[in-house]
Amino acid sequence: MTYAKLIIATVTALALGGCFSLPAGPAGPQGATGDTGATGYTGATGRTGSTGATGYTGATGDTGNTGATGRTGATGTVPSGTVVIVPAQ
Repeated sequence: MTYAKLIIATVTALALGGCFSLPAGPAGPQGATGDTGATGYTGATGRTGSTGATGYTGATGDTGNTGATGRTGATGTVPSGTVVIVPAQ
């Protein structure tokens, strides 16, 4: 056979081989689950440092007195009549 005939036969065999398929076989047994490792110990809680004493707040000063309110002047009367505004020249 020549190389051309061998190549054609190989390509044909591969093409036809892709058309046939067989059903999958039965599933194998499931493997055992591994053991879980031991849990580590929890570390001890640290101690809280002591807090210094809080200082006292100073006394609040007195508020000054408000001065007396002045009286309002008397209301004037408006004369009746016409008001004429003359612009400056």
